[in-house]
Amino acid sequence: MPHDDYERIWWWIFVGTKGGITRAKIMKILLEMPLNNNQIAERLGLNYKTVEHHINILLENKLIELPMGRRYGASYYPSQLVIAKRDIIEKILKQALKDE
Repeated sequence: MPHDDYERIWWWIFVGTKGGITRAKIMKILLEMPLNNNQIAERLGLNYKTVEHHINILLENKLIELPMGRRYGASYYPSQLVIAKRDIIEKILKQALKDE
C-alpha cells in the first residue's frame, strides 16, 4: 500500500499505465548510469521517438533531470527526489518488471 503521494504517483506511472513497463526499464537503467535518448534506445532496442516520449513523461513527473539543462545529446540522471526515495522506486520497479 502506497504511503505517500510520490509513491502513489510512481505506482501509476510505472505499473498503472500502458507504457509503464517501458518507463520502468528506462528508469532502471538510469539508476545504473546516466544515458542520453540515443543510448537508451540502443540499449533497450526501442525507437528513438518512443524513448523521447517516455523521457518527457519522466521529466514532467520529476523522476529524472538534466543537470546541464535541456540540450541535444544530454544525459539524464535520476532526480534528487528519486535518489532520496530510492528504496520506494526500486520496490515499484521490481513489481513493474517482475514478468520481464
